[in-house]
Amino acid sequence: MSTKLKEEFLKLLEEDREFRYTVAGLIGLGEILEAIRDLQGQVLDNIAATRKLQGQMAALQEQVLEHSKAIRELQEQVRSLQEQVMENSRATRALQEQMLEHSKHIEGLTRTVQALGARWGFIAEDAFREGMRGIIEEFFGGRVERWIYRDEEGFVFGHPSVVEVDVVVRDGEHVLVEVKSSLSRADIYELWRKGQLYERVKGVKPRLVAVSPYVDERGRREAERLGIEVYTSTMEPYPSGVL
Repeated sequence: MSTKLKEEFLKLLEEDREFRYTVAGLIGLGEILEAIRDLQGQVLDNIAATRKLQGQMAALQEQVLEHSKAIRELQEQVRSLQEQVMENSRATRALQEQMLEHSKHIEGLTRTVQALGARWGFIAEDAFREGMRGIIEEFFGGRVERWIYRDEEGFVFGHPSVVEVDVVVRDGEHVLVEVKSSLSRADIYELWRKGQLYERVKGVKPRLVAVSPYVDERGRREAERLGIEVYTSTMEPYPSGVL
């Protein structure tokens, strides 16, 4: 810019108020435009940050939904387990009541055998067996029937003979019961052979029970070895177990 032009420009600024305001406005507009551009940049940055934050919020909401779903599933599992525990508790109580009832039956049968054993000298074996039939029916919860079978091959006694034994059938379970005035090792083994024959003929493995006021020591050991339950006036059911 020439010196003359500068002098004229300065003179206009000093003398012409409108010109002076126009120049001042032009100078301020540039600053305003620059400030606007800065603000626009900041707005764009804020928009980008907002979008990023929205994306993070959406991801967080999905995680919350997933966690809520997992919590609901866990609550369902807990309720299911609680129901199972309650059902198991009811079943356990029912089993305990059954065991208690069976224990009472065992005690009753044992006391009866003991009482009959004490009077054994006054009654015959047939009368003893007949008297025990009603007790056995009540104890085992079924009807006592006499199983009679012609053992042609001599499986039980070693020669052809008629085999007889009392049988109680209860809920699909077959119980062979031998009632005698006294039980020896041979008697126990004979009952076991009858059980083997019964299983071969009927196709059902029976439970074996012997009832007597007196069982000698060898008979007891044989019963234990063969898994036969014995009820006598001098001992608990043998081998031990719940009927």
